[in-house]
Amino acid sequence: MKNAQIIDGCRIASDRIATLGENEIFVFGSNIQGSHGGGAAWFAYKNLGAEWGVGEGLTGRCYALPTMEGEASMKAAVDHFIACAKEHPELTFLVTAVGCGIAGYTPQEVAPLFKEALLLENVYLPQVFIDIL
Repeated sequence: MKNAQIIDGCRIASDRIATLGENEIFVFGSNIQGSHGGGAAWFAYKNLGAEWGVGEGLTGRCYALPTMEGEASMKAAVDHFIACAKEHPELTFLVTAVGCGIAGYTPQEVAPLFKEALLLENVYLPQVFIDIL
């Protein structure tokens, strides 16, 4: 898999994803309105089929994870994402450093939300989250 690797048992998503392999899903930070106007959301919209107006869930070859509505809302969104990943073991989810760009959170604030995802064989997290977890 060119967009991910396993090092010491940790599933790590590449920090430079340009194209997706078969069954790979690009997980990006969004806003609940699905206005994909910048950062990874813009890339997902322009290149990977993310639909304008879809702010959470599977869309195109992506998963939109809302990060702009506050920490409690983001925690709920991560929980929804983890449930989706569990329901779709046939897909490989490549998580970007969601919430750590335009939304303004630090990796130290966001990474703990993904602790349960470490147990899922089809979820690859960014190195910056792995380092914290």
